[in-house]
Amino acid sequence: MKVLFTGGGTGGHVYPALAVVDALKARDDLAPVEIAWVGRSESVEQGLVQRHGLSFMPITTGALRGRSLPQRLRTGLLLIKGIFEALRLIRRFRPEAVFSTGGYVSAPLTIASWLSRVPVVIYLPDLAPGLAIKALARWATAICVSFESVAQYFDRNKVVVTGYPVRRQLWETDPSAARERLGLEPERPVLLVLGGSTGARSINDAVSVALEGLLAQCQVVHVTGPADLDRLLARAKDLAADKAAGYHLYGYLHEEMVDALASANLVVSRAGASTLAEFPAVGLPAVLVPYPYAGPNQGVNAAFLVERGGAVLIKDQDLQASLLQEVTRLLSDGLELERMSTAMQAIAVRDAAERLVTTLVAVTGRRYRARDGN
Repeated sequence: MKVLFTGGGTGGHVYPALAVVDALKARDDLAPVEIAWVGRSESVEQGLVQRHGLSFMPITTGALRGRSLPQRLRTGLLLIKGIFEALRLIRRFRPEAVFSTGGYVSAPLTIASWLSRVPVVIYLPDLAPGLAIKALARWATAICVSFESVAQYFDRNKVVVTGYPVRRQLWETDPSAARERLGLEPERPVLLVLGGSTGARSINDAVSVALEGLLAQCQVVHVTGPADLDRLLARAKDLAADKAAGYHLYGYLHEEMVDALASANLVVSRAGASTLAEFPAVGLPAVLVPYPYAGPNQGVNAAFLVERGGAVLIKDQDLQASLLQEVTRLLSDGLELERMSTAMQAIAVRDAAERLVTTLVAVTGRRYRARDGN
């Protein structure tokens, strides 16, 4: 089976698709499987998918959100160029289907696939569609969503509710072994701090201010993003030796992120799409800080998890004043953390990647044999 994947701009558009890639490759009845990724050159998606061992095909594209009229016209020309590039890729690769997770980078291949009569499956990671998926949904053969409430945004005849796919290691990793691999104390609470693929300045600043107070009660695994790493390394040098031993600082985590998620008792994070799946998969209670300049999606994602009892929300502008107090409150209340963990686990869909593979195969017209137990 031959499939082209596309989507990008952030890790939230890439990681769920990589879970589908792995599920697709695991199907003996679909072998041989040939997969390539179409995206923007020197992008987040290029680094992630090449690290995953996939072929990467660069394509021309451009963003429309927040651009002036001359920039929009130029982007339109880039889009046309990208469509012609995508048509050539399709003729060369001859995919049976295209799988898209959105982002403006997905537009040329989605349109070219429709023109070439190649079926397109769009997967929406968020709880509300962005501009790209809204625009491209008309050309999709099927639109997969994580939750029933998201179906309202699309032609219901195209919608398949699948759940949110995550890498299988999240279901299988033992927390004790994960802590050992990360060099963490086995019994002391662990606070994980995340800012997404590119970091989060306000979260990093708030942790820096509250660092001694946080380390007095827990170990901190802090993923800063590359831009703030040097500044936080300098901050760590000011810590007393006993505090410094509990502060584990990283610019970015790849495969080790599974261990970080499995090890943690609580996470402080933005509310990107991956929070809807990775935190539920490991039952991880969350303090969510939606990024205020990323459109409405992060606020919607955070509200979803808060309403279901798995998370609490702090507004970005309140973070420095509230972070230490909120983390202290939660870490000192074991019953509350257990309740939040159970609420998170109730959201998870263990076979979401397999459901997406089923949909992907169905749009090709192939006969499909589901694995026993799925």
